[in-house]
Amino acid sequence: MTGLRDVEIFKTAEAAAARGAELFLSAARAALAARGRFTVALSGGTSPIPLFRCLAARAPFAEVDWSAVHVFWVDERCVPPDHPESNFLLAQEHLLSKLPAPGAVIHRVAGELLPDEAALCYETELSAAFPAEEIPVFDLLILGVGTDGHTASLFPGMDLDRFSERKAVAVYVEKLRSSRVTLTLPVLTRARRIVFLVTGAGKAGIIAKISGGGGETYYPAARVAASQSHVSWLLDRDAANWIENP
Repeated sequence: MTGLRDVEIFKTAEAAAARGAELFLSAARAALAARGRFTVALSGGTSPIPLFRCLAARAPFAEVDWSAVHVFWVDERCVPPDHPESNFLLAQEHLLSKLPAPGAVIHRVAGELLPDEAALCYETELSAAFPAEEIPVFDLLILGVGTDGHTASLFPGMDLDRFSERKAVAVYVEKLRSSRVTLTLPVLTRARRIVFLVTGAGKAGIIAKISGGGGETYYPAARVAASQSHVSWLLDRDAANWIENP
């Protein structure tokens, strides 16, 4: 498994999510003790919902100062915050609205704006939140992987190096006919800790390709995984099927 480091395989997606919640809370406590705040960027889609729910259940007893937790998003669709496809709305419904008062500090992407304007506004938000760092260094990223090897909204075939001077950019994903705002590769690869939460049989093929050490330059997820960050992979048995049974 040359393309993956620190892999944990669980019987169910729920068990993988529970482990993700443990890593989230551990990273939060460590960051709060070391720097007085915790910065995390969340992903969208359905995979993190069990993790959000697990965190929401544990939050009142987690011994975390949630008012010092700063929540960002690795990407967002260009839709209003109350739109069913909004990544912000997903996290709001399953996690953020359930945190102990006063809750976390929210840094959402203004997806209701035009894509380029939303990206510039998000960059301004990032610069204000990380004033001492030219490139933001998150304490934790929660990432997923698409069946095509994308992560955040960085897709195969995109010229990712073209975004090397940016913190966040607007992209148009032709096959999805969707405009999005995403963190760039320099930001994703500088995080202190990265957790890939990948579940379901549909992800087994791409996990097999990445685990074999292939596609380091083609698959954005593999490029992020090859960073010097502490990268953990949490897989359920379905997603890990090709690793266990090559």
